[in-house]
Amino acid sequence: MKDLMGMMGKVREMQARMEKVQQELDATEVEGRSGGGLVAVTLSGKGDMRRIKIDPSLLKPDDAEILEDLILAATHDAKRKVEAELQQKMGEVTGGLPLPPGMKLF
Repeated sequence: MKDLMGMMGKVREMQARMEKVQQELDATEVEGRSGGGLVAVTLSGKGDMRRIKIDPSLLKPDDAEILEDLILAATHDAKRKVEAELQQKMGEVTGGLPLPPGMKLF
């Protein structure tokens, strides 16, 4: 019975840490870039797009398709960075608690 009570205490601690991490992720911003920095996309730690910056040299009518591809690439770059940040923070929260493969807590 002590083991069960101890485990419940650890679950409560983990929940509190997860809430804190969720708040930190919402405040975190990650920037992805493409085209040598000509396009930058900023995402929140939860993956919500917050900003897009486009170098004025790309704003030519004939370059629309290139610009679209660069925005997509910058978004993917930022998304990968968000996922890496999330994995790091989740490792801190779970403290080595074994979770099933592929299980996401956010």
